[in-house]
Amino acid sequence: MRILVAEDERSLNRIITKQLASAGLSVDSVFNGTDAYDNLRMTEYDAAVLDVMMPGYDGFTLVKKIRAEGINTPVLFLTARDSIDDRVEGLDLGADDYLIKPFAFEELLARVRVLMRKNTNHSTSIITIDDLTIDIASRKVSRAGREINLSAKEYELLRYLALNKGIVLSREKIENHIWNYDYEGGTNVVDVYIRYLRKKIDDDFETKLIHTVRGAGYVLR
Repeated sequence: MRILVAEDERSLNRIITKQLASAGLSVDSVFNGTDAYDNLRMTEYDAAVLDVMMPGYDGFTLVKKIRAEGINTPVLFLTARDSIDDRVEGLDLGADDYLIKPFAFEELLARVRVLMRKNTNHSTSIITIDDLTIDIASRKVSRAGREINLSAKEYELLRYLALNKGIVLSREKIENHIWNYDYEGGTNVVDVYIRYLRKKIDDDFETKLIHTVRGAGYVLR
């Protein structure tokens, strides 16, 4: 899914971005609250990881501003400010979680997964569609008990379709969620990856789960 990271400490920003990307997420990173605000207004993110003390809009001001504008992207604050008052203020302003620096990346990733489940109304890490099973926590996919090996982008595409089961997703919406602003590939990238997925998910099975809705996009059902 697509994540925004706003952290002004550049080395930490690079590490967080690299680690989230290695976990298969599409990541946009910025170094100040002003750019974060612009990104959040222009892009539908599944979660945002925001530093509290950063140039431009600080994290608290940024969350207060986007919530007032109806932007409900789940937010995780990263900060060295560990007082109870700071945490209460951040949560009261509209943040969803709070992680104190220094932190273990495994905990950050787990908390991001929780935020993404919250954003899609899934209370568990297991998604089942017919005989297809997707375990978000372990990133394992199987169909009819047979494990299916997917690339990082294939997995993210399948997970996005599964989280929106029964909903037709346009090519533009899929591309905006799965690929970040740095992507420089072809314009038919979504069609290409849908073909990859169909070969692995549907070709060996009588019941097809990935469907094309002509002129509208793709749906998993």
